[in-house]
Amino acid sequence: MVVFIVNKSKVLLSLIFSLSIIFTAKAVSEQQLWTLEACIEYAHQNNLSLRQQRLGIDIARENLLQSKSERFPNLNLNATHGYNYGRTIDPFTNEFATERVRSNNFGLSSGVVLFSGFQITNSIKKSELELDVSKLDVDAVKNDISLWIASAYLEILFNKELVEVSESQLEITRQQAERTRKLVEAGTLPRGNLYTIEAQAASEELQLINAKNSLQMAYLNLAQLLDLRDIEDFRIDIPDIDISADKMTDLSPLEIYNIAVNDQPNVKASQVRVMTAEKDVEIARGDRYPMLSMQGSYGTGYSGASREIIDKTITEQQIGWTESNELVYGPSVDYQTQIKPFIDQLDDNLNRSIGFYLSIPVFNNLQTRNRISRSKIALENSKLSSQNIRNQLFKEIQQAHADALAALKKHEATEKNVEALEESFKYTEQRFNVGMADPIEYNDAKNRLASAESELLQAKYEFIFRVKIIDFYMGNPITI
Repeated sequence: MVVFIVNKSKVLLSLIFSLSIIFTAKAVSEQQLWTLEACIEYAHQNNLSLRQQRLGIDIARENLLQSKSERFPNLNLNATHGYNYGRTIDPFTNEFATERVRSNNFGLSSGVVLFSGFQITNSIKKSELELDVSKLDVDAVKNDISLWIASAYLEILFNKELVEVSESQLEITRQQAERTRKLVEAGTLPRGNLYTIEAQAASEELQLINAKNSLQMAYLNLAQLLDLRDIEDFRIDIPDIDISADKMTDLSPLEIYNIAVNDQPNVKASQVRVMTAEKDVEIARGDRYPMLSMQGSYGTGYSGASREIIDKTITEQQIGWTESNELVYGPSVDYQTQIKPFIDQLDDNLNRSIGFYLSIPVFNNLQTRNRISRSKIALENSKLSSQNIRNQLFKEIQQAHADALAALKKHEATEKNVEALEESFKYTEQRFNVGMADPIEYNDAKNRLASAESELLQAKYEFIFRVKIIDFYMGNPITI
């Protein structure tokens, strides 16, 4: 009895352990499934090209900060320390010096532009517009990445369904081959029928292998778009897709365009670039105006040739004779000096200055005129580029709308064709089973059905992708 209880406990523990492994494996498997939304979000966060594009925003911010700082005065500190050998004039005493003289200069200078033809103001506005363009360029790259991933995602779904169709067709052929083998062994059918069916099975096995390879390549393509390193367990979530005419918008291409033209970042960016070019024209015109600036300085210095009197000695010495040969004496002053102290010289040599400087352009070899002309040409070019982008957008919407309608009609027609071919194949299969149809007729009916099913899948995913493009142009998130 004890043994039974122990064994029963072991069985129970083993069962619990096995169930935990199953549920854990299932949880891990579920965690590895990537939805389309997860793929797009991951790419937006990790795509290297997008991360590089975001650096353009940082550069634009720095340029804007630099443009704003042009309004502030500059401030510079300077200091020198040197020695002079030979005859020179001391800058502080204005006396000649012949021995080695040490000198120091210390200064503080500042300047500010008071007026420059509104160039600083226009440069700030231009930098703000360039920052907006950088942000819109990032949004445009994000949209492109979203479309690439959606296309790769749908390519996986298409190839997965194609694999399922190929497996189903191969299973039917294998069952038919097994049935034919039994009839051949019973002597009911000739052996040539079996060879034909086996050849068909071999052909369908190759088609299945090709379909699986295409599915694997589709997975690889999506993984590379996501920049994934470990792709061994990379799998996507398989949603239930219901294709119907209700998913096709009732809006005309022009109505879709009127929505997209105000929403697409590349169109907005082109419009902002026109405004940036307009600021370039205004900046160039600023060269025609006078420039007024103010500058000031504060400085001092030290010279080893600057000396001060510390004592003097007055003595009498003969300076001549009178007419009567009497000696004439006069005072003689002997000065004792020393180099003036460093701190004292800094106080004594202080100098300050402030000034206003006006520069009026008169003639500069037509540089201003040429700069204005080039900026006007660039403005016109940006306007044409903006219009070309809008025209291209309308063409893309027209094409996507036409492709979606064509894919929908193709899907409807192919769906009817598949239904008819399914009935035809069932009839042919029944005739083949009773010996009224040969293997060639049977394989032909089966191949036509497989080809129609493949075309149906292509039309299905072509329609879905075109509808997603239209949704994208209308500003809707890309989802399945």
